[in-house]
Amino acid sequence: MSDEFKVIQPTTTVYCPKRGEGWTLTGITNINEFTSVMFDGIRYTLPAREIVEELLPNQLAREQNK
Repeated sequence: MSDEFKVIQPTTTVYCPKRGEGWTLTGITNINEFTSVMFDGIRYTLPAREIVEELLPNQLAREQNK
């Protein structure tokens, strides 16, 4: 991953195969922080790295396959 990081805005939609579709409750400004994500009415605190490297690409893939 490059040293340059784009800010991920709150309410960004993400997808987890186990939890389904969700969205970020807080923005992401650093890859090493933790971020709140809501899945099916349950709030989870996840590493930003997991969101950026797994959950966002999963959602983008889902959107392209529609």
